[in-house]
Amino acid sequence: MAQIEWKEEFSVGNASIDQEHELLITQINNLYEQLNLPLDTHTIESMLADIQAEISTHFALEELLMQEAAFPEFEDHKQDHERLLDQIDDMVFHFAEDPESGKALLINRLSDWFSTHFKGFDARLHDQLG
Repeated sequence: MAQIEWKEEFSVGNASIDQEHELLITQINNLYEQLNLPLDTHTIESMLADIQAEISTHFALEELLMQEAAFPEFEDHKQDHERLLDQIDDMVFHFAEDPESGKALLINRLSDWFSTHFKGFDARLHDQLG
């Protein structure tokens, strides 16, 4: 499991969104560090709740800014947000039901989950919101 490093491709050129992207990277990296320690379900569940809250807030800000900018891909981007929220909910639920296999799922999917959306959908925001 590799930690996520900030890359310029994660930037959309909007200070608020970019700051939230960096915060999410920090939160996910902190979770990865915790996942490398002996299993502490309470701490991991707390960290996951914080990440979920930050992601929901972040997506709401992005959607507001996209609407204000009349971003042509708004509906597709919003649908991807909904899909991603469902996926993070599934990872959190899986961890709560079975912490050992949930830990493995988080290790294997969380970085890709983050990076794929940011490299794809969010990269296309740069010209509109930057």
